[in-house]
Amino acid sequence: MRINKFIAQSGLCSRRKADEYVLNGNVKVNGLVMREPGYDVAGDDRVEVNGRQVLADEKPVYYLLNKPVGYITTMNDEQGRPSVSDLLGDIEERVFPVGRLDGNTSGALILTNDGHIAYRISHPSKLVYKTYRAMVKGVVSREKEARLRKGVDIGGYITRPAKVNVLEQRPGSAVVEISITEGRYHQVKKMFKAVGCPVQTLERISVGEIRLGRLKTGTFRKLTAKELEWLKSL
Repeated sequence: MRINKFIAQSGLCSRRKADEYVLNGNVKVNGLVMREPGYDVAGDDRVEVNGRQVLADEKPVYYLLNKPVGYITTMNDEQGRPSVSDLLGDIEERVFPVGRLDGNTSGALILTNDGHIAYRISHPSKLVYKTYRAMVKGVVSREKEARLRKGVDIGGYITRPAKVNVLEQRPGSAVVEISITEGRYHQVKKMFKAVGCPVQTLERISVGEIRLGRLKTGTFRKLTAKELEWLKSL
């Protein structure tokens, strides 16, 4: 959404006046003065006019996407790579992803235009479990399970306690479900690497009470009333 339209939708002024604010240096995006009238506001941008944050007056919406491997978690990619925005069809609202999934990680991704809900889901203090199903190399022994549950060093940081369930042990590999309340960069991959079981494939199957279920890869749906009730209880 162009920045003049974004400011106008906040109810602050008209689009023409918004253009004047931009050209006069009265607008900041993410703390930096923005003088480009053609700038497109991204979902996680913070826009300020004369030192006050403005928010577009849109009805809050909430979607769950089953992100495929090969798509990056951004709404605008300067390098032209496939992104989750390419999968959203005719959604009119200016939504943004809550948290991130690596390009080679698939699964549950919530998209919304509600910044307060996004904060509640993603902030570690809220203790919202994100559950992943991983195919890993090697044998996940009871000792390794215990280490993952207790917390492991992933490079100067000890992870918080996790829930771990080995679903299947195969010759040379295992299928494991792991639930964490944090979202550090490549955290799950680093955790399994720390116990000597590097990840081969990774899928996020739920965010708290919001589960992927039978949602097909590359498709999305609106959150149910029950799921919204859970979100607002956080």
